[in-house]
Amino acid sequence: MNSKQYIKNLSADPKIAAGSEMHLHMHAAADRARRITQKINCGYNSAERLRALFGELTYGNIGANFGLFPPFYTDYGMNIRLGDNVFINSGCCFQDQGGIFIGDNALIGHQVVIATLNHAADPLRRGDMIAAPVHIGNNVWIGAHATILPGVTVGDGAIVAAGAVVTKDVPPKSVVGGVPARILKVIE
Repeated sequence: MNSKQYIKNLSADPKIAAGSEMHLHMHAAADRARRITQKINCGYNSAERLRALFGELTYGNIGANFGLFPPFYTDYGMNIRLGDNVFINSGCCFQDQGGIFIGDNALIGHQVVIATLNHAADPLRRGDMIAAPVHIGNNVWIGAHATILPGVTVGDGAIVAAGAVVTKDVPPKSVVGGVPARILKVIE
């Protein structure tokens, strides 16, 4: 199985059974992601080199003027899509098997976690996973240490406050914060 088939299969059925071909593909892809992120995270890399390595990690799914301050962590890498002028600050962890889509001009703060997988609730099937993509709109700012959970969409122009745990969709031009995150105000 390759990444294109994996992503296509997830579109049809978001469940990944433990030990399945999909699950085994994820493990092989994790090895690939670790090799590339090791290059990103160890030693100095110029902005151009970081862009090239991130492009290799995502199969070129990054827009113009991408910026990254390492370290950066992911356990898949091939299901990240970035718009133009995206900046990712240091220490971020992206679990992108389910898909992470980040719009233009997005700012991702220090140590942000974006997760796209949940494990099955049934203890006998706990190794099974359910994928759900995360969509980050244009002109979004996600503050340091925020966590975005599977299936969440953050609307255009929104702000996610530092430390927030986002469990449901964020309307455009809203400021959310807290655990779980709730709307604090609307940007006029």
